[in-house]
Amino acid sequence: MAKVVPLVPSPITRLSPPKIILLDMEEEPGEDIIVQRVIQTLFFVLYVLISPRKERQEKKERKEKKQKEKEEKEKEKKAIEEAPKEITVIDPAGNTYYHWLFIITIPVMYNWTLIIARACFEELQTDYIVFWFIMDFFSDLVYIADMIFRTRTGYLEQGLLVKDEQKLRERYLQSFQFKLDMASMVPTDLLYSILGLKYPEIRLNKLLRFNRMLEFFQRTETRTNYPNALRISNLVMYIVIIIHWNACLYYSFSKAIGFGADRFVYPDPADPEFGRLVRKYAYSMYWSTLTLTTIGETPPPVENSEYFFVVTDFLVGVLIFATIVGNVGSMITNMNAARANFQARIDAIKQYMSFRKVTKDLEKRVIKWFDFLWTNKKAVDEREVLKFLPDKLRAEIAINVHLDTLKKVRIFADCEAGLLVELVLKLQPQVYSPGDYICKKGDIGREMYIIKEGKLAVVADDGIKQFVVLSDGSYFGEISILAIKGSKAGNRRTANIRSIGYSDLFCLSKDDLMEALTEYPDAKALLEEKGRQILMKDGLLDLEVAAQGPDPKEMEEKVERMTGTLDVLQTRYARLLAEHEATHSKLKHRVARLEKKLVPQSEAPPPQTP
Repeated sequence: MAKVVPLVPSPITRLSPPKIILLDMEEEPGEDIIVQRVIQTLFFVLYVLISPRKERQEKKERKEKKQKEKEEKEKEKKAIEEAPKEITVIDPAGNTYYHWLFIITIPVMYNWTLIIARACFEELQTDYIVFWFIMDFFSDLVYIADMIFRTRTGYLEQGLLVKDEQKLRERYLQSFQFKLDMASMVPTDLLYSILGLKYPEIRLNKLLRFNRMLEFFQRTETRTNYPNALRISNLVMYIVIIIHWNACLYYSFSKAIGFGADRFVYPDPADPEFGRLVRKYAYSMYWSTLTLTTIGETPPPVENSEYFFVVTDFLVGVLIFATIVGNVGSMITNMNAARANFQARIDAIKQYMSFRKVTKDLEKRVIKWFDFLWTNKKAVDEREVLKFLPDKLRAEIAINVHLDTLKKVRIFADCEAGLLVELVLKLQPQVYSPGDYICKKGDIGREMYIIKEGKLAVVADDGIKQFVVLSDGSYFGEISILAIKGSKAGNRRTANIRSIGYSDLFCLSKDDLMEALTEYPDAKALLEEKGRQILMKDGLLDLEVAAQGPDPKEMEEKVERMTGTLDVLQTRYARLLAEHEATHSKLKHRVARLEKKLVPQSEAPPPQTP
């Protein structure tokens, strides 16, 4: 009978499954064979034990790896789900928001004017009941859309528009406006089924949206170019609404007492003259207007309740009248504020010229110059108007208005953008009257001029003969303010320039240019080089003088400026050093006091233990 015996693997080879051989069971094995078989069995047992362990370990590692990957994917998915959802929001400063305010203002005005009228004048409610139901339905739809719109209206947080849907919703739900909106959307129309269709006053809760109407008017006032006209229109509208409400209440009060009961209440509608709806409303509006404007001339009250009603109306009328007078006066003052300031300047100049006995011809020229400024809206001081804006916005406005004009000057055509911005902010508008000299031959050139509007003539010394006419976009005096060495003209004017009519010019002074060029040394060198080229082209540059190097006077001026700056720095340093020494001595005194206080406490004997 054969016997299965595992073959011992070679020690050189890797651990592999042992080979199985057949041995004859009838042969008696020797001791060597028994030892060999034991060794083979041990190796087989080791292989069986080790191989599954490695496989189990590898499987475990793969399983852990898959588990980690799965957890990471779940975390990413959860992070994506928990991330704030950004939605398309409405910018409260944009046109969309403003247009929606106009839409929501229409149903607000409808409710504020017609609910009270329908409640007081029964014919108005009963004769057009279907129309009112349709209008109320659309009004409520717009109100609901407004609540949805508010949840999509962004707000600024740290200067950025918030687009998180949850934040927008929570902010609206926690606001007081949400409570008002919910109160205005309470379905009070269901009371029609209980009270009947003759009681539209159950919809008075719709009036709680009035703040949307106020917001629309406020934003319109900031957008319009005619704010004073809008303020007057709003004031008139508010007064008309108050008179309208008072008229409706007067008719209801008359109905409660009894039509025609006395001369104070509304006459009996049984009379055909007073039975029509139009006459009822017109009579009530007439009575309300006379009462609230405190004009009077209304029938006197008879009953005690009528007296109280009239007294209340008179008190409201006094407040309205005071509001009208105050607001209209304030608006008129604001409308004429610019003219009043301008007229004050003219009066001051007139008084000065009269006191100094200026000639009549010169006085007329001055007055004509002021008239031209006011007529052509050039009396506004640009720097005074723009001083409340931030520097960046002021620079952008100046660039938008003046940059194209400045680029027309040859020497500034290729300058750095930063330098052009600096120069644009330093341009000063000037207006000249007919016959005024802008400059005369031989004058020291401290400014350059750019013609914005008007015509200037280069004239002879007699002021009559014209050599050339300069028009819009022309410029002169740009070389003199650079003070280029070797210029044959120096810094003197070489021609007489006179204004033919009224001329609007921009002036750039030499000091302003040099102040701007201190921060742009490369641009200064470029401008001087361009100026030399222009002078060479016109034959006005002395090359020998230009090649001599820096002017000793200029060097002396620079040394003086540096000396002055150094003196200022030394003074500041001495002041700072004195402050430092004073502070140091104070600290020393404080430390010494603290040491004196702490030493006795440290030398005190320790408390004795019992």
